[in-house]
Amino acid sequence: MKIKAELTFPEKLKDEPIICNICKQYDIILSIVEASFSTDTGWAILVFDGAENEIRKALELLTAKGVKFEDTRQL
Repeated sequence: MKIKAELTFPEKLKDEPIICNICKQYDIILSIVEASFSTDTGWAILVFDGAENEIRKALELLTAKGVKFEDTRQL
């Protein structure tokens, strides 16, 4: 399954390797389509590729950390 999502990251996560950690913690592949980060915030368009339950767990973790989802759709 593939999901494309536009994410907005809060300032508190600016020093955390959140994308790398998700790839290590869950059996998914993340592709960065486009991204921009500053000292205050960041956004990224990512493609999540993997089993549906692994993607769901990764999205739940991001939500728990305060990441906002602008647009999410299955590819």
